[in-house]
Amino acid sequence: MRITLRQLEVFTEVLKSGSTTQASQLLALSQSAVSASLTDLEGQLGVQLFDRVGKRLVTNEHGRLLYPKALALLEQGLEVEQLFKKEMGAVRLAASTTIGNYILPEVLAGYRHDHPDIPLELFISNTEEIIKSVMEFRADVGLIEGVCHSPELISKAWLKDELVIFVSPQNPLANKSVSLKDLRDAPWILRERGSGTRDVLDQLLFAHLPGFHILMELGNSEAIKHAVRYGIGISCLSRRVIEEQLENGTLVELKIDELHLERTLYLIYHRQKHISSAITNLLSYCH
Repeated sequence: MRITLRQLEVFTEVLKSGSTTQASQLLALSQSAVSASLTDLEGQLGVQLFDRVGKRLVTNEHGRLLYPKALALLEQGLEVEQLFKKEMGAVRLAASTTIGNYILPEVLAGYRHDHPDIPLELFISNTEEIIKSVMEFRADVGLIEGVCHSPELISKAWLKDELVIFVSPQNPLANKSVSLKDLRDAPWILRERGSGTRDVLDQLLFAHLPGFHILMELGNSEAIKHAVRYGIGISCLSRRVIEEQLENGTLVELKIDELHLERTLYLIYHRQKHISSAITNLLSYCH
């Protein structure tokens, strides 16, 4: 068997684009060269990697099995090429919103100071999208706020994070002893479903508040902070997100004796993902 890295590169580009025409443009090859390379690879493996549907190529079970292994081999090949260069390959990091906006900036500042020449890509979205991007190999590593149950991914506990219920200083709850009934009756402003913060709150808090009232769902923490500040409702976010506002008094923390809201943040990567030297190096800063 004489499989080449070029054949694997052609295969992965065809899989991502769905056609030999687009793959040929990305690889600066003729369409006939791309088709010949793919046919030769399938011939050596003794299987078809795509189902031909009209002019489209649709990945079948053989192609899906080969894809992560092909990516790993290509990344290892890149490491060999760059072995004696300063850079050890780009790192594609994906993080859920709270982590990406409020925890990672300090981490990445230290990493960038020590490794100014290594390319780094950061994708920020909600936990659901981060899991999907890691499963599809669009990100090397993900940092998420919720639990990941996918058997295809390895999930490791990373950091502890405290969640805080808060209101505006003018809210009546800011000046009284708060009960679970008060929380149940209050108008809540929450992150959207699919976000790690929302998933954790559904499990830790709202399971104990049957009949609670959602006034509004917003897609980012900054919008929630402003809505609460102007008296629209109450909310619960990571202490890291509202730390500055709690210190300057524009938001007020509600403390309920029977509640302690803490969650675990997780690091995830695909079981078949090759963890390069560059990724390992970045992860050493994530603690």
